[in-house]
Amino acid sequence: MADGPLLRLDERVSRALLHPDRASELLADLGNIQVAVPILAVALGYVALRARRTGADRWWAEPAAAAVLMALVPVVIIPLKDLTARHGTHVMPPGPGYYPSGHTATAAVAYGSATLLLLPWLTTGRARRALVALCGLAVLGVSFGLVRRGYHWPLDVVASWCLCAVLLGSLWLFLGRRRPYGPRGANRPDPRQRPSPSAERP
Repeated sequence: MADGPLLRLDERVSRALLHPDRASELLADLGNIQVAVPILAVALGYVALRARRTGADRWWAEPAAAAVLMALVPVVIIPLKDLTARHGTHVMPPGPGYYPSGHTATAAVAYGSATLLLLPWLTTGRARRALVALCGLAVLGVSFGLVRRGYHWPLDVVASWCLCAVLLGSLWLFLGRRRPYGPRGANRPDPRQRPSPSAERP
């Protein structure tokens, strides 16, 4: 972590983007636990309530999976920070613990998990696209704010993107197995059940 072409590029990008201001600080704050986790909690409660009202089997499983994933973020991030021991930018106090970015991971997992849980409950394609766009803008905003404010190097942020892609991919696969058709497909026939003879008649 001391030298290399990738790190030199990282430092050049950081110098080009670094401009601490109030706007970048507000964007970075969207990755705070105090902001991102309550937003996720609201989404978890909404999905759990909707699933319970529809009589879904184990209606609590999907919100619980997202909550566990959120709890795993510090469990994964903190040992990586200790292992890499990368120092921060020149505007930050001396000391290691900046790689990967915990704020980026918090934002990506919280907003990404909320999006994955809410998507099947939205009834229009426009609403689903808007939700995905909003999630992407929030995570990119946090990432840009962290680099712009000087809280993190760009590579700190990119590393968290890669890590969270794996975490959110695991959640997506779990949700896909739980509801291959989504809540709106709850009335689809069970393929394990044989159709009645009358249903087979032309």
